[in-house]
Amino acid sequence: MRKMRNAILRAIGVSIVVAALLGATAGPVFANKLGIGDSVMLGAADQLRARGIKVNATVSRQFSSLPGLIRSLRRHGDLPRKVIVHLGNNGYIDLDDCRAAVRAARHRHVYLVTLKVPRGWRRTNNRRLHRCAKRSSRASIIDWFGHSVNHPGWFADDHYHLTALGARRYASFVAHQSN
Repeated sequence: MRKMRNAILRAIGVSIVVAALLGATAGPVFANKLGIGDSVMLGAADQLRARGIKVNATVSRQFSSLPGLIRSLRRHGDLPRKVIVHLGNNGYIDLDDCRAAVRAARHRHVYLVTLKVPRGWRRTNNRRLHRCAKRSSRASIIDWFGHSVNHPGWFADDHYHLTALGARRYASFVAHQSN
């Protein structure tokens, strides 16, 4: 029994040394994608992380905070080459803020996720996201609205926050569309 325990401990030790030499880390490596969002993205944070997307989401985040947040992340070396943005559920998007956010990302690609929120600003915001993406070769649309609109089971009673199934579908779609 003692020999077996020592063999296991040696194997674990060797694995740790090899991992350290190769620069391995625990869990997925978040080298190339970051999601920035509000409570909708926050509801799928675990599922996004499982697909290798780092998540920076908080309840009630406004789109107007995005340019400054991107500049700050970039200055600190925390802005990967792909940035997924799902903001605008909490109020109107100013097109200038969207353009400033894409500019602040510099050479990185920004994926703008359309909204499925039952509010008066949804159509306007989705149009503004499309206009923003058209103005830059470094921005693209991820059409969550179009993909999800006929799937009521993906949403809670408020029709935009995600159920467990919705969180899985959202994360899968966003990860695939941002490849």
